Amino acid sequence: MSDSKNTDAVPSLSPEDVIAFLRSNPKFLSQNPEACDLLVPPKGGNSADAGKNVSDFQSFMIKRLKDDKEKVVEATQTLVENARSNMNNQQRIHNVVLRLLEARNFDEFIHIVTMDLSAMLDTDISVLVVESNDHDIPHITTSGIRVIPQGTIDNWMGGQNALLQSNISGIEAIYGGGATLVQSQALLRIDISTDTPPGILAFGSRDPDMFQDGQATDLVAFLAGVVARCFRHWLDLPQ
Repeated sequence: MSDSKNTDAVPSLSPEDVIAFLRSNPKFLSQNPEACDLLVPPKGGNSADAGKNVSDFQSFMIKRLKDDKEKVVEATQTLVENARSNMNNQQRIHNVVLRLLEARNFDEFIHIVTMDLSAMLDTDISVLVVESNDHDIPHITTSGIRVIPQGTIDNWMGGQNALLQSNISGIEAIYGGGATLVQSQALLRIDISTDTPPGILAFGSRDPDMFQDGQATDLVAFLAGVVARCFRHWLDLPQ
């Protein structure tokens, strides 16, 4: 009894078969450039036509290498720019936190939040917005804090702690007379205390693309946490 193997038969291809295939499919290499990585170009030919074909093939390979290099350089530049931007943003947040810690009283703290932060973070306007009936939080009528009806923030935030939006029209309830300037915004939920209604820290920019959905929010979320803690400290509120 003869042995048998259950293997798929792989047809053998002769050089003539490959040449015939390429002749029938002249765009094969341009449509499948990765195939060039498997080929070793000849160093020359014995005829003028062969030499021309070798030159064309080598030019194709060189162009492929140049294209690959450009893609790598472009990707590297993007990574470097993103890293620099992240470091710059981190430094700005650190400076803001230090500035908040320098406040000598509650009024100065509110002034820093509503005036200094926008300049330090390179935005056009910063606003602290709190839901209240004028009795829930001490000093809620302090100049610089905007008061809105209860339930408004939940409607705005849609369950999110940070909301970044581009190409928008500013909300008058947040920005007042500066609403017409705002074309992108970052809204950060501020949970001041379990005994107080929610608030938000809003940053508005005239640049429609400064804040965009999908951007990282870890740094601004950290800033929101610092503001909430400072609020509790100055007003002696429970956590």
